[in-house]
Amino acid sequence: MSDDSPVDGTADDAGAAAPSATSSARDSDSESDSESSTATATADDVPPDVRKYERFKKMDGAQYDRVNDFLRDRTYITAREWAIARLCVDFRTETGVEMTKIGENLPELVPFMTDTYSPQAVNQARSAFEDKVRKAGATFLYGAMSGFFTAEELDEMMYEVTEIAKFLLEVEGVDLSVAEELDAEDRISEVMREVRESSESLRDDLD
Repeated sequence: MSDDSPVDGTADDAGAAAPSATSSARDSDSESDSESSTATATADDVPPDVRKYERFKKMDGAQYDRVNDFLRDRTYITAREWAIARLCVDFRTETGVEMTKIGENLPELVPFMTDTYSPQAVNQARSAFEDKVRKAGATFLYGAMSGFFTAEELDEMMYEVTEIAKFLLEVEGVDLSVAEELDAEDRISEVMREVRESSESLRDDLD
């Protein structure tokens, strides 16, 4: 008889647990509804201009590390600095850059950014971008002005860096027509010719 007791007890426990499972299912449904409402409320809190933002759509599913590695192999900037620099251009008003909006909605705006940022962190990334562009520009112009590169080498270099810059713009969602690309290349070539000529004149004066 004592051997049957645990079996009876188990059956009773299973019977008692049945209503509890039903109750848990109801609780789970209730939690799901609550989460759904929260998600809707969160979506409603996203500013309209953030919801309509179309940049970086080509990067859906991209991982931050892969984007970062690509940029670090070809530029001085990180994925974070690239994304925030673009956002600072697109969310600039007459009174300045909307850093709070950018930081709070960063994952909504850029697929490979998964965390929100404080306004201070946004400003820090923007400053880092500016600093790197300034140093890269000074380095490039010194190379161009010093006579280190021949005219042919400079033309080849300009073609390579222009292609990388155009690729980044296209990834952001900028559609460049063939005419626009050719016009940009012509203008860049013209500027570089002026840089070379002015540099040669300056070096002659210094000699």
